[in-house]
Amino acid sequence: MWHDLLAALALVLVIEGILPFLNPGAMRKIMRTMSDMDNHSLRISGLVSMALGVAMLYLVN
Repeated sequence: MWHDLLAALALVLVIEGILPFLNPGAMRKIMRTMSDMDNHSLRISGLVSMALGVAMLYLVN
């Protein structure tokens, strides 16, 4: 179980590092946009992201 969890964490880090590596300007723009969003909108986008992740896990397994 720990192996799978650490592998998943490593994959998240790789995927999250792709955008800043390929296009740092776009990453800065996204971060600026997110910093201007209100807390409710950020929470909703986080919830949607988590729900999509759970749905993808369900479909894969």
